[in-house]
Amino acid sequence: MQSSNHESGFSVRLADPDAPLGAGQEAAGRSFSRRRRNRHGRGLRGEVVLPTHPGYRTRSDRFDDMVLDSAQRLHDIWGKTLDGVRFGVDEIPPDLEGLAANASPAPMGSYTPATGGEGPMITVYRRVVEQACSSVEELQDLVHDVVVEHTAEMLGVAPETLDPVYRRRY
Repeated sequence: MQSSNHESGFSVRLADPDAPLGAGQEAAGRSFSRRRRNRHGRGLRGEVVLPTHPGYRTRSDRFDDMVLDSAQRLHDIWGKTLDGVRFGVDEIPPDLEGLAANASPAPMGSYTPATGGEGPMITVYRRVVEQACSSVEELQDLVHDVVVEHTAEMLGVAPETLDPVYRRRY
């Protein structure tokens, strides 16, 4: 059998994929372990829990959980000061068509003072907040900031006073 001394286009580079690149090195694509699917197109293609199963959470449910987590964090910090405050989620703000006609930006949340027997209400508008975000982490941060801003408005304090990590996660 004869062997030829030809150059192959195949090369292997053994290096840590997370190591910083040195001068003159170019970045490669995502590493094999970070791909969603393998090179044959197999692997996870969608949600791990299907919508027909009991553990499935809709985007709306996950958004409600984010608002609840932010409200719980503020309640843990401020305690009885926030007793009786209701936190809610609406899809879009009321009179959105009027705001669009005037070219006004849509609010991400609102504060409604206490009326009658009901306590004050902080409302977060899900669709407006989701439209402003490009990732889940950014969505969590923005939801928390909206809750902090409107709770601070209700209490008459600066948002930075209400929560020390306000706007420090970006």
